[in-house]
Amino acid sequence: MQRFLLIGLIASVVIAVPVGLWVRAQAAVNAMTNAVLLTQRLADYSLGPLLTDAVLDGVAGANRQINERLEPRLADGALVRIKVWDATGRVIYSDLPMLVGRHFDLPSWAPELLAGGQGRASLESQDEVENQFETGSGDLVEVYVRAIAVNGQAVVVEAYFNDADVRADQDSVLLGLIPTFLLSLGALQLAQLIPAVQLARRIQGHQSVRRRLLQHAIDASDLERQRIARDLHDEVIQDLAGLSYALEAEEMHSTPENRPLFAQAKEILQKNVRSLRAMSSELYPPDLDELGLPEALAQLAARLLEHGIEVKLHMPTDCDLDRDRAAMFYRVAREVLANTVKHARAGVLELTLLQDANRTILLIHDDGCGFDLSADAPANHVGLRIMRDTISVAGGSLEVRSWKGGGTSVMATLDRVPVHSR
Repeated sequence: MQRFLLIGLIASVVIAVPVGLWVRAQAAVNAMTNAVLLTQRLADYSLGPLLTDAVLDGVAGANRQINERLEPRLADGALVRIKVWDATGRVIYSDLPMLVGRHFDLPSWAPELLAGGQGRASLESQDEVENQFETGSGDLVEVYVRAIAVNGQAVVVEAYFNDADVRADQDSVLLGLIPTFLLSLGALQLAQLIPAVQLARRIQGHQSVRRRLLQHAIDASDLERQRIARDLHDEVIQDLAGLSYALEAEEMHSTPENRPLFAQAKEILQKNVRSLRAMSSELYPPDLDELGLPEALAQLAARLLEHGIEVKLHMPTDCDLDRDRAAMFYRVAREVLANTVKHARAGVLELTLLQDANRTILLIHDDGCGFDLSADAPANHVGLRIMRDTISVAGGSLEVRSWKGGGTSVMATLDRVPVHSR
């Protein structure tokens, strides 16, 4: 649930940031449109009727009425500069008298504007040649619209506005939309949270059932192993041991020519008794609470010496683990060592047990023939697959690595749960 909420929060931020930037950009476009409309009204109702032939011809004092009309707008700081151009690029009016009569290059789209095209607006710093008096004003809203003089001549009106109004419009739209947008995302997150909680509970329930089933399967397996080990010890091994004594007695009283036959039969029988006793010990695990995991693993690995496999142990003297986790490690080691004896044809086996503050690791490596992991798992690895599922449910992991001719490595990892915290 924490991951779900965190991912939802990250997704909200990832979505909100570009949406906020888009809203801000749209607010700027809207502000530019308003600036064009405002300038067009200024051109149509304040400038156009006052652009007489005298103003167009540059007669001294002819623009006094225009100055009086624009003075309030320039005084409040919203309108920074205004210019009126004719089609040749000559400034026929400006609030700065020194610009009147000067020629500058008109934008490439000026003929289209003069022919009745739409006005244009942009927000940027002014660094052109004609903007020598605006370069220190920072970003300005530059607007171009068309005006019609008294004599019907089309002229270009260029106005510069302070960017404060545009920024204010942007912030106003952004602050108006973002809370609603974030509330919508929050409502969506809450709407998803309910089925997410239900799903999490179902998953936890399934994991709990699976954990119990696996534990029951393992417990049943242990009980069956104990029963088989007890039956072997109490019945089969005892009967075979008695038969061995009987053969030994027959050997002593038989004729000389029959004694080698009885001796051979007795030797085979004793060897089978020893094998059955070893199997019985493997089937019935030691008391891990009494021995401890390191000693139990050492006893388990010692049996490989009888098969000509050299064993190298790297283990701590003590291991602080609860019995369930110790039993899992023991079962993994028992399964791996059994497979090593039966299939690996190994000469050396290394068994390492590591433990730190957070986890316990069992690492077993042999130098045997190995097998191809990409192929279907051999039947002899079913036990390891069961143990992998069991350890996974317990919050750990079991990894098997093998190479043809390069040996096999098995690593089991479990989070550490100290005995005293059970």
